[in-house]
Amino acid sequence: MSTGPGSTSCGPRESRRVVPVRARLHVVGAGSLGCPAMRRLLLPVMAAAFALGLAACSSTSSSSAATGSSTGTSGGASVPAVANATNLQVAPVVSAGTPPAPTSLVTKDLVVGTGTTAAASNTVVVQYVGANYANGQTFDSSWVRGSPATFPLSGVIPGFAQGIVGMKIGGRREIVIPPAEGYGASGQPPAVGPNETLVFVVDLVGVQ
Repeated sequence: MSTGPGSTSCGPRESRRVVPVRARLHVVGAGSLGCPAMRRLLLPVMAAAFALGLAACSSTSSSSAATGSSTGTSGGASVPAVANATNLQVAPVVSAGTPPAPTSLVTKDLVVGTGTTAAASNTVVVQYVGANYANGQTFDSSWVRGSPATFPLSGVIPGFAQGIVGMKIGGRREIVIPPAEGYGASGQPPAVGPNETLVFVVDLVGVQ
């Protein structure tokens, strides 16, 4: 994962990783990297004429850029801008969000996939970038490590799992996770501070 500012070091090794994996708060086990592993990772309403125009163009037969509407439980809250949003060949770059941050999970499909749909019981293979909502600083990235990550959705923080469920292979989704569905008041120092809202941009590569 990210070796830049705000990343979590696992000792003197060069490999640094913040994994969105859930475990008991007091448990820090020995991971496969040979060091203590982190185990608890992880639009406003449009004018009527514009909405009608989008509806007329919404049908697609392959992976394509989404219409840009956000979906979730926070009542049309905006999400941070993402550079390289629809280019699946390069890492997305998350901008800082606009306060106040959403207080419930928000997702936005940047690219709509056409493959197998991810369910809560699946293990998924994903490329992803994790950033802090407040400043857009990346704290974790499978792109930096050079390969997708694989993990069961039953073992990650709630917001990360809920945000991926329903995605189809070939899709890219932006997920804004409030503290209550992320790391909460404890955070995941030093990469994630207490009560931080997180932004993940996830590419679904595979479903097992």
